[in-house]
Amino acid sequence: MTTNQKSLNVDARFALPDNDCEQQATPDAEIIEFDYSKRSQWLRAAVLGATDGLVSIGSLMMGVGAVKQDAKAMILTGCAGLVAGACSMAIGEFVSVQSQLDIEVAQIKRDNARRATGEPENEGDKEKLPNPAQASAASAVAFAIGAAVPLLAASFIGDYKLRLGMVVGAVTVALVLFGWLGAVLGKVPIIKSSLTILIGGWLAMAITYGLTKLIGTSGL
Repeated sequence: MTTNQKSLNVDARFALPDNDCEQQATPDAEIIEFDYSKRSQWLRAAVLGATDGLVSIGSLMMGVGAVKQDAKAMILTGCAGLVAGACSMAIGEFVSVQSQLDIEVAQIKRDNARRATGEPENEGDKEKLPNPAQASAASAVAFAIGAAVPLLAASFIGDYKLRLGMVVGAVTVALVLFGWLGAVLGKVPIIKSSLTILIGGWLAMAITYGLTKLIGTSGL
């Protein structure tokens, strides 16, 4: 009998209270996985804008450099392309996202009318709706940032061949960086994302340089 009492005392002494067990289990129950799809609205616009700025202005400057060795002509062409491209990206992104927003809002209204509940729209649905102004601004700013990379790379280089090499090198590094950043933020394979953007940028610059060189030497 004494032995049993001692055993009960020892067990009671080392037993955890029920409240402690519940407190320890609470953090695990409250862990919520982050929804990366919420980043898609601005992430897509920003990554596409930066990549477009890099490739478009880099290719444009390579095309001008294929027929003219003047640094001023290359830089002025790049500046004009930066302004025009940023405005074009902003307007295009706004129109595209606004159309998507109109379609989704109309669908929500049809769903509510079909249910005939008369309840207001769900706040969660409103948060998921695309934001045209946000996407437009992100696209324009990202395009300008991307376009500034080849411009800055060529601005302080006097030698013609070195200037072209600096443009290609700067665009290459920036494409890899933007590909890595987009992959990290979107939780997708880094190597595949970076290589896809890099190869596409190289092809765009090579095709633009080659065709412009061909047209310039043909006397057209």
